[in-house]
Amino acid sequence: MKQTKSANTIVKLARDAERLTSLELIDLIFDSFVELHGDRYFGDDGAVVGGIAYLNGEPVTVIGIQKGKNLEENIATKFGSPSPEGYRKSLRLMKQAEKFNRPIITFVNTPGAFCGIEAEERGEGEAIARNLYEMSQLKVPVISVLTGEGGSGGALALAVANEVWMLEHSIYSILSPEGFASILWKDSSRAEEAAEIMKLTSYDLKELDVIEKIIPETNGEDLLSPKELSESIKKELVASLDSLKQLSVSELQEQRYERFRKF
Repeated sequence: MKQTKSANTIVKLARDAERLTSLELIDLIFDSFVELHGDRYFGDDGAVVGGIAYLNGEPVTVIGIQKGKNLEENIATKFGSPSPEGYRKSLRLMKQAEKFNRPIITFVNTPGAFCGIEAEERGEGEAIARNLYEMSQLKVPVISVLTGEGGSGGALALAVANEVWMLEHSIYSILSPEGFASILWKDSSRAEEAAEIMKLTSYDLKELDVIEKIIPETNGEDLLSPKELSESIKKELVASLDSLKQLSVSELQEQRYERFRKF
């Protein structure tokens, strides 16, 4: 695939409020989804959704970062920025999946972890670090799909996977273009210029071997419908999980370790 849009255009598409949310993707791709709630420490975080579903008749654990489609939903999900309890909920579900030998699929769409003082008080940094550590050693296959924004450690905390994919019009970076411009040039208005040099698009990251796969969102000049896009993702998930299931536990862990060590 060849990039035909500017990086700044892709940033805008990745942030589009009309992009499919994690719950919409789950509904389109999987059968019999049962959502589970809470981290068993503090509470439930609306920015992280997860539970058990069936993919072609096989039970899997699905976890996604949820953004809203309107102001009310975005307030409830903090615009897709998880709090510590969201990461702890996701880890609880991943350890449950490991116990029952279920593959794990994550959908990531976040500008970054929630940065409010209450998140820091409840251990945001530790929660993210714990996810990175525990995910690296999971004994089941893990596939992560970047579906919109992939911002910093808040995204990586659900993306320590055997395979990391990106939808065509998604981004993945250490920080936002606005943050990059503010740090480098002390001028956030140069965000468009920053986007062009950050190498944050799916095309850039596939070329750099940071991700394994780009999921097309277009057919020629036409955008795929939600049904077409979800069918494409489902087909890729089924094929990749069939391949990953052939690996032993030690091979899965070693593959994941080597994948991230190469950077």
